[in-house]
Amino acid sequence: MREPGFWYRPASWKSHSLRPLAALYGAVAAHRLKRKGLKAGIPVLCVGNYHGGGAGKTPTVLALASLLRELGETPVVLTRGYRGRLKGPVRVDATRHSAADVGDEPLMLSQSLPVVVSRDRADGVALAKSLAATVILMDDGFQNPAVAKDASLIVIDAMRGIGNAQVMPSGPLRAPLSAQIARTDALVVIGAGNAADTVAGTIIGQGKPVLRARFVPDQASLAALKGKRVLAFAGIGDPARFFETLREAGVDVASTQVFADHHPLTPDEAAGLVAESEAGGLTLVTTEKDLARLRTPDGLPDWVRRVIPFKVTLAFDDAAALRTFVSSRLLAARTQGMRS
Repeated sequence: MREPGFWYRPASWKSHSLRPLAALYGAVAAHRLKRKGLKAGIPVLCVGNYHGGGAGKTPTVLALASLLRELGETPVVLTRGYRGRLKGPVRVDATRHSAADVGDEPLMLSQSLPVVVSRDRADGVALAKSLAATVILMDDGFQNPAVAKDASLIVIDAMRGIGNAQVMPSGPLRAPLSAQIARTDALVVIGAGNAADTVAGTIIGQGKPVLRARFVPDQASLAALKGKRVLAFAGIGDPARFFETLREAGVDVASTQVFADHHPLTPDEAAGLVAESEAGGLTLVTTEKDLARLRTPDGLPDWVRRVIPFKVTLAFDDAAALRTFVSSRLLAARTQGMRS
């Protein structure tokens, strides 16, 4: 679905009219956050966000996985496989699975990491451990209490922040902000802007780290797009950020097409993209997540082969601070495990 526009505007009559429902939803969500989860027996790091929609969780997971490997760890990603039909637990295999099976983000992550999809995250822990995981890296699941977390890193976009700061359906928050902040161990603020400053100030006031980061375009992607006018399309939580990242990287974005988050393209929509690109002499470009959704176990359809994926990595302004935070949390988790 697409996020309602009023979520990211000052208080409106729509938001106000939904507050009774939001109060009920928020009370249930806050109570759920207090539940005790399964102890995995190995450290569990969770990457989440306070709200629905995109914030940069998947690039953060990839950045953390890279750091964990540098530290000599074997991370395995655990996720529920949003929009996938398989309940799991199952290890994602790009030669057998499609995005319709396991979800687009797990399929994308599986290109570089072992990924376990399990609708019941507690059931996925055993499979992750059987894959020789020394650390479980949860992609989303911050609001889900099924598995106890040793550290929760919350991702927030510096331009969008948390919108009107109301709980669903009145706003984008998945639970009352105070209840979520209380369970936050570190905040990752991505990009430039001041929309996250209030939340960041609260986190700092509690003595917790705020880690700032930015997207860095892949040089091979930039080289493939050099001198080309492009038609950029995306079905992600925040497509505008993707288009802006392209423009900031110097890519000539002549046209854009927006689809709902996780939207599987229909044949007619695909044909429309191809026709528009051919008529305007434009190169098709999309995100890695969107490309994963277009992939089948047999590979990419013929028309998709002309689409250039625009790859980005997440670079932290203070990589040493991130390393220190992760290392200390791993040590604390293992020390506590030996005592229990």
